[in-house]
Amino acid sequence: MIPFELAEPRSLAEAVGLLDAGDSSVRAFGGGTALMLTMKAGVFQPTRLISLRSIEPRYASVETAADGSLRIGALTTLAALGRSAAVKTGAPVIIDTLRTLANVRVRNVATLGGHLAHADPHMDLPPVLIALDAQVVTAAPAGSRTLAVADLFTGYYETALARNELISEVMVPAQKGRCSAYIKLTTRTADDWPTLGIAVSLTTDGETVQDARIVVSAATEKPLRLQTAEAALRGATITDAVLARVGEAAAAEAELVGDAHGSAAYKRE
Repeated sequence: MIPFELAEPRSLAEAVGLLDAGDSSVRAFGGGTALMLTMKAGVFQPTRLISLRSIEPRYASVETAADGSLRIGALTTLAALGRSAAVKTGAPVIIDTLRTLANVRVRNVATLGGHLAHADPHMDLPPVLIALDAQVVTAAPAGSRTLAVADLFTGYYETALARNELISEVMVPAQKGRCSAYIKLTTRTADDWPTLGIAVSLTTDGETVQDARIVVSAATEKPLRLQTAEAALRGATITDAVLARVGEAAAAEAELVGDAHGSAAYKRE
């Protein structure tokens, strides 16, 4: 392994200051689960790694606001997220999703911010957070900004983050009246990378859908909202025929890609 500098800042501001907008070999990390794989494979060779483990504790905590919205620190591990009473109350679909996300060893180390920043299209939480209309708060030398999780991903393993910008928090709005679910299809074990992931969040009036958010992942280059399928469901009464029509609209709308987990045709079906 090529030698590199390891920095351990004590604050988020200090960590941001150690980043280099012009040097892609400088990288910050929380749990480092994906980072270590890329380093071992020789895909990434850092000159400086910035550990975020010692920055302010608030960035590894979960809080509930008075309106029921959630503030989740980017350094919150996936295991801590899955045990959070606040998340169980405010967004239980996240708890359900985490039960089959990788394995307990990964969840004990991996952080929410790293999970999002890595931008692997097979990740389970991005489509769920998009369906929940969540946002990320970032930190950079020029200041902070807030953007929708839906706008964070720009392509295959690509995000809208600058090289000297970090995700600091994830904000999930109150989900009062919404019902949300995530389901993934795998070709091996339940906790394997998904061949296809679908997140759905609905508000209903009895059997009539008032609002729908449908997000596909794993089968596409980035998590993608299926707006044609949403329109087909919005205002409709839920029946088998309506759901079949929505499924056909989704399959036609999404530009699917094949990979080791299945062909595009298989994923479409």
